[in-house]
Amino acid sequence: MEYTRSEIQNGVWLTHIRSDKFKTACLSITLLTQLRRETAAMNALLPLVLRRGTSRYGDMEAISGRLDELYGAAIEPVVRRIGEIQCIGFFASVPEEDFLPAGADTLRGTCELMGQMLLSPNTRGGLLLPDYVDSERGKLIEMIRARLNDKLGYSINRCIEEMCCCEDYAVSRLGDEESAAAIRYQKLTKQYRSVIQSSPIEIFYCGRAEQKRVESLLRDALSTLPRGEIDYDIGTDVRLNSLEAAPREYTEPMNVTQAKLVIGWRLGEAMEEPNPAALRVFSSLLGGSTASKLFVNVREKLSLCYFASVIVDVHKGVLLAYAGTEFDNVERAKEEIFAQLAAIANGEITDEELSAARADVKSALKSAQDSQGALEGFYLSAVLDGADYSPEELGALVDEVTKDDMVAIAQGCECDMIYTLTGDGSEEDEDDEEIAEPTEEELRAFEEDEDGDPDKEI
Repeated sequence: MEYTRSEIQNGVWLTHIRSDKFKTACLSITLLTQLRRETAAMNALLPLVLRRGTSRYGDMEAISGRLDELYGAAIEPVVRRIGEIQCIGFFASVPEEDFLPAGADTLRGTCELMGQMLLSPNTRGGLLLPDYVDSERGKLIEMIRARLNDKLGYSINRCIEEMCCCEDYAVSRLGDEESAAAIRYQKLTKQYRSVIQSSPIEIFYCGRAEQKRVESLLRDALSTLPRGEIDYDIGTDVRLNSLEAAPREYTEPMNVTQAKLVIGWRLGEAMEEPNPAALRVFSSLLGGSTASKLFVNVREKLSLCYFASVIVDVHKGVLLAYAGTEFDNVERAKEEIFAQLAAIANGEITDEELSAARADVKSALKSAQDSQGALEGFYLSAVLDGADYSPEELGALVDEVTKDDMVAIAQGCECDMIYTLTGDGSEEDEDDEEIAEPTEEELRAFEEDEDGDPDKEI
C-alpha cells in the first residue's frame, strides 16, 4: 500500500492510501475539536443533523436516492473520542469504478455529496432546521441512555469518570443527557459555524484512485469551506501520577447478577517518551489476549472471573483492567489482578509469554490492513500522536520490544481508581446475557467506540 499525506487546503490534510485490495474505496472527513463537557453533546449532534439533508438534497429520501445513483455508496455520521480530542464527521464507502459500467463517477459524486452535507446543510433563514435538530437530539439522548444497557461499557466509563473527574477525559464522546436536552437549533447553528471555521480537518482515502485525482475532487467539494483562525491548540493532557497517594475506590450498587470490576492506573514515566510498540505488547501481555497473564491465571487457573482483559490508552496514558465476576470473588479477583501486574514489574515474564504477546500485536496490525475502517482509525490515531508510521512499520518495531521494556512500564504504573459495579440486594434477576462471557467483539466494544473502526453508524 502506498501511503502519502498532504495539506490540500488551509488546515485540511489528506492521508491517501493507494490500494487495489478492495472492491470499494473508503473516504472519511473528520473535524477535530477539543473534548469539553459544555460542547461535547452539540458536536456529537452535528453530523447526525447534517446527514439529514442538504440545500440540494433536502431530506433523507433525496439523499438515499442520490446514493442509489452512486451504485449504493454509503455515507454515515461518525463521532469518536481519541484521548481528549472529539472527532466528528462522515465515513463513506464508495464502489470502485473499475467494477462498474463505463462512465460511472462514484468517487466524484460521493465527494460532492459529502461536501454538501458538511458545507451546505438544509437551512431556513440561515439556521439549521428545527425539526431535524429536535428529531436527532431525541436520538442522541436515546443513545446516551442506552449505554446503561451495556454493563461492561458502563462500568469502564464510570471508572474513567471517577478517575479523571477533573479532566476532559471524563467526558463521553456523546456528551451527557442534560447538555443534549438543552440543545436548540439556534445554539447548534452557532456551534456549527464555529466548528467549520476553526477545526483542523483530517481526510482519509483508501482505494484505487491516484492521489492527484482525489486531491482535485476534494478541493472542488470543499471549495466553499469557510476558514477563520484554525484552532491547532487541541490535544490531550497526560497526567503521569495518580490523583492521591492511595487508590480511590468507588462502589456502585445496581440490579445486576454479576459484579463488574474495573481498575485504573496512570502509566507514569512510560508516557514521558511513549513507545507505542512496547505499550501494545504490554497490553497484550497483561490482559489483551488468551495467552495473557490475566486470562491464563485469573480466569483459567483460579476461575475468579468470567472474563478479564485490559485497555491501554496510549493517547492519555491510562491502563484499565476489567473483569466480570461473582460478588463473592471481587476481592480475590482484585488482589490477583494486582499480583499479575506486580509479576511483570518483578520481571516474572517467560520467553513464551513475551513471544505470544508480540505475535498477538503483530497479528492485530496485520488484520488492520484487511479493513479500510481499521486503517482509517489507525492512521487518524497516529496523526493525533504526531507519529508517521504504517501498520507494517509499527509491526517491525514490535519485534524489538524487550522484557526490560515490559518491566519498566509495569513499574511505572500508579493505581488511581478501583471501581466496582455490584448488586443492590434486589431479588429481580437480569437477562441471562448478563452472566454470559462476552465475545471478543463485545470485549473490544469500548475501544471501538472511542477510537476504533468507524465503518458503522454512530
